[in-house]
Amino acid sequence: MQKLLYLARADVERVGVTMREIIEAVENGFREHGAGRVEMPPKPGVHTMPEAFIHAMPAYIPALQAAGVKWVSGYPENQKRGLPYISGLLILNDVETGIPLAVMDCTWITAMRTGAATAVAAKYLARPESSSVGILGCGVQGHSNLSALAALFPLQRVVLFDQLAAQAERLAQFARENFGLAATIAKNARDAVDGLDIVVTAGPITHTPHATIQAGWLNRGAFASLVDFDSYWQPDALKQADKFCADDVPQYEHYRSIGYFQNMPPIYATVGELVTGQKRGRARADEITMTCNLGLALDDMATAPLVYRGARERGIGTWLEL
Repeated sequence: MQKLLYLARADVERVGVTMREIIEAVENGFREHGAGRVEMPPKPGVHTMPEAFIHAMPAYIPALQAAGVKWVSGYPENQKRGLPYISGLLILNDVETGIPLAVMDCTWITAMRTGAATAVAAKYLARPESSSVGILGCGVQGHSNLSALAALFPLQRVVLFDQLAAQAERLAQFARENFGLAATIAKNARDAVDGLDIVVTAGPITHTPHATIQAGWLNRGAFASLVDFDSYWQPDALKQADKFCADDVPQYEHYRSIGYFQNMPPIYATVGELVTGQKRGRARADEITMTCNLGLALDDMATAPLVYRGARERGIGTWLEL
């Protein structure tokens, strides 16, 4: 009788996979992607509400023996209902038989792997001595991106901006307690950009960018990660980048075809090309570098096996009959 392992959100978190482990796994996934060894079609989706999505995200990474699909939704209005913005399930399949091995909540995985993807890009595009970071959008992604960057960079200071002051305060407390950072709440968006080594925009993804960040705010030598697509950025601000990168060109072009990314700089490289050395990352200290990480299924399929193996080793989760 075939069985699969069900992992609720609390189970996934209890496994205890670390951010450093996830960063390493995601970097390996990008290495395979850069070498052309990942099968990952652009994610199809349905859209039941304005600015909301439900996406199917399949991928197969042979080198990691990882195959499966994530069915994930993002609903910005959920915060007003006391519900998470991101929710969904991930199915991990056996690569030899196709039989489902596990079904797991994807909320924690999505948060952690997205932060890890920022950190992987930053490893190649940010100055290694970067010590300050600005985060605009201080929810779940603000927390995970800060955690990932703190794992790789000698951070000392973080400046936070959010339309909801309570969210910025929570992230400030998290930064102080977990990483010993000097945390400041910005009075306006520019204060979370100007003068900082790394900038992460992690607000809700909007079809029409609110374009808050203007040209001239981002300093020479800075690196920016656009977790929320181009929602936060004026086109002229993006075009100041010496190197503008993305995690996957087919996915990027798919989004362009449905109305996103309408006034963007040309893509210099994918993250996979940076990891494999096909394209050079930061070459000068004064370069402005950016990455638009769309959130790839390969990130999830690099992370899910870590959770599955850890859960089996520790006896976590519930076995269900197929």
